[in-house]
Amino acid sequence: MTKFIFVTGGVVSGLGKGITSASLGMLMKARGFRTTNIKIDPYLNYDAGTMNPYQHGEVFVLDDGGEVDLDLGNYERFLNTSLSFDHNITTGKVYSAVIEKERKGEYLGATVQVIPHITNEIKERIRRIARDYDVVIVEIGGTVGDIESMPFLEAARQMQIEEGGENVAFVHVTYVPKLRVVGEQKTKPTQHSVKELRSLGIQPDAIVARSEEPLEESARRKISLFTNVPDEAVISAYDVEDTYEVPLMLEKEGLARYLTKRLGLPEKEPELEAWREMVDKYKNLEDTVEIAIVGKYVKLSDSYLSIKEALKHSSVANGVKVKIRWIEAEDLEKHGFKLLEGVDGIIVPGGFGARGTEGKMMAARYARENDIPFLGICFGFQLTVVEFARNVLGLKGAHSTEIDPQTPYPVVDLMPEQRDLDRLGGTMRLGAYPVHIKPNTLARKLYGREIVYERHRHRWEVNPDYIEEFEKAGLVFSGIAGDDERRMEILELPDHSYFIATQFHPEFKSRPMNPAPVFGGLVKAAKEKKYGS
Repeated sequence: MTKFIFVTGGVVSGLGKGITSASLGMLMKARGFRTTNIKIDPYLNYDAGTMNPYQHGEVFVLDDGGEVDLDLGNYERFLNTSLSFDHNITTGKVYSAVIEKERKGEYLGATVQVIPHITNEIKERIRRIARDYDVVIVEIGGTVGDIESMPFLEAARQMQIEEGGENVAFVHVTYVPKLRVVGEQKTKPTQHSVKELRSLGIQPDAIVARSEEPLEESARRKISLFTNVPDEAVISAYDVEDTYEVPLMLEKEGLARYLTKRLGLPEKEPELEAWREMVDKYKNLEDTVEIAIVGKYVKLSDSYLSIKEALKHSSVANGVKVKIRWIEAEDLEKHGFKLLEGVDGIIVPGGFGARGTEGKMMAARYARENDIPFLGICFGFQLTVVEFARNVLGLKGAHSTEIDPQTPYPVVDLMPEQRDLDRLGGTMRLGAYPVHIKPNTLARKLYGREIVYERHRHRWEVNPDYIEEFEKAGLVFSGIAGDDERRMEILELPDHSYFIATQFHPEFKSRPMNPAPVFGGLVKAAKEKKYGS
């Protein structure tokens, strides 16, 4: 029988349910169980594709083209796996499917209701994924008490009856504040949160208590007493320096061990040595390099979560810690190049829309003219092309038709098949596509092979009419789409210490022990710039 672990959240949002779920999945996988994670997002959007990063953090893209919540990125990194679009269940998806079935007459004239029709659809989607796994961890987004998450909690409650109590467990993540005035940790918010959960028919099996400092014994005992959860299942999850420490902390606290026993799974010692070594190495790095990220959503760093993580992975691989200098692209437009002075590397990430485009191009130009290690990603790749067209080819007014439809030099343009779309959601070039890398190039040296599969999320492309002109001026397109030779995928400047840009998003496939090659190369070049080779 597949075992299900539902992770719910209480008191406040943003506690780290995603990291807790990812860590739990990793600990189960480390015990040899076939494990996967599912994320439930109670919003009405069909997927995360049209959401502003300021609202919800970055949009993470999967191999199959699914645009999903950033927690799936955490799952992929912690479990070293690839997930599918079906691993992200939203209210929008569930209601769309139910309405479609009703229109087709599949409910045989019944009155369609939240119970049983919506809850049945939710359970069916969870079970569809679960077929191939021993353990499935389902994170229910939002906070207990939110009206949006009610159908999902009800579906989870029903599953415990249908699958059997020995096959379904509940983990509740709550917040334990410490009031400065009284100087002790307060358990009342947790008590009320569990009371709310129990009123919905769910008794948690374990409580993960999030706090700034380790949970005091008195607080642990009080939580256990008032929530009917054994002492050993009240887990202290205090703030740590780095999220990759969380699985080790939860293992030390005994969460996975307790749940293994609770679900009747064979007890096994987890294989965590390589993970421990990676965490220790990262924590003990002494040398640092500073890399600027010039973006338009830098006020919320979760907008670039996968880039931050890819830099972390590359830090470990290169033995140097990356310090990020966050620069708002519009601030660069206002205050000039002085904001970039002293950095060891520059990243211009993806994004949509006109705001900040000139600042991003200024960053690309500064890197090109001052031989600063540089990486452009997606929109950053396109704007690198525009900057080169303007300042090297002398094509005054060159632009992308996304920003300036009337530009005299449309060096970045839509492919003909993209021109008449009236929908934004799910209509881009999405997911993993083959990239053909030319021999004797920096890209080939970094990847070490001819064909790679990388994840895309864009609509505009380098205009094929200008390729010859660019290459005559020294810009090399070292990667071309394996499925369509009109599409440029990687550019580089051979006479530069490290200058590369990709139409795809390499950060989405970066893993803690296997960093994305172009990020690893950037950090290596930044280290050599600062400390010498």
